[in-house]
Amino acid sequence: MGFMNFRNWNINHTLGLIVGLLLPLLFLPLIIALVAWFQNFYFQQLWYKFCTDNNVMSKMVTLAILSNLGMFYLFLNKEKYHFASGIILGTLLYLPVVVYFLFF
Repeated sequence: MGFMNFRNWNINHTLGLIVGLLLPLLFLPLIIALVAWFQNFYFQQLWYKFCTDNNVMSKMVTLAILSNLGMFYLFLNKEKYHFASGIILGTLLYLPVVVYFLFF
């Protein structure tokens, strides 16, 4: 397959990119609810802390990004390599966001 070449970009890359960008956003409330449940917080408390504290925000977004790992392996095992590479690209686009929340 080689490195992703933008001249060979197709609809499966685009769909994988969309899934890679939206899946962590969908899993973020679930991750916050699970962390709140395990640490005996109310969801509203942890959501407020998520919205106000950049350190907590970077950790929760990082945990939500791990949801892309399952989708990546699912499409990798189905040999849908273009879709899987789009998911990886969508995951990598979260890197500047996490670094910003972590250091600023």
